[in-house]
Amino acid sequence: MFQIARSSGARSAATLSRMARGYVGTQTRTFVAPTVARRADFVQELYLKELKAYKTPAVKPTDSEGHVQVFSAPKTPASPEEADLASSLKEYESMAVEVEGAEPVAAGAAGEAVVQDWLEEEETN
Repeated sequence: MFQIARSSGARSAATLSRMARGYVGTQTRTFVAPTVARRADFVQELYLKELKAYKTPAVKPTDSEGHVQVFSAPKTPASPEEADLASSLKEYESMAVEVEGAEPVAAGAAGEAVVQDWLEEEETN
């Protein structure tokens, strides 16, 4: 292909580089977009066109009739106050205090309290 003279190394290298540059053409990048790829899907275009053209209907105050119940405030509850608070308080104060583990003492009972035995033994025949 190329014949390089054997005269000098630096001179032959310069000649070789000049020859290599001369044979290389200019390179440019180009972007080719085919028309099919650039154009979106027909159904998608139609959908987007209809979506952009859609206008929401105006909302009227009477549109909710028949779909929503009319709100009515609930009745106010009756007061839980008792009419006879004084007698209830006296009854509470006069109640006997119950202590866990203590034997209840009857007011009219004299003598010792009766202890009940809750253990039932089975009888064998």
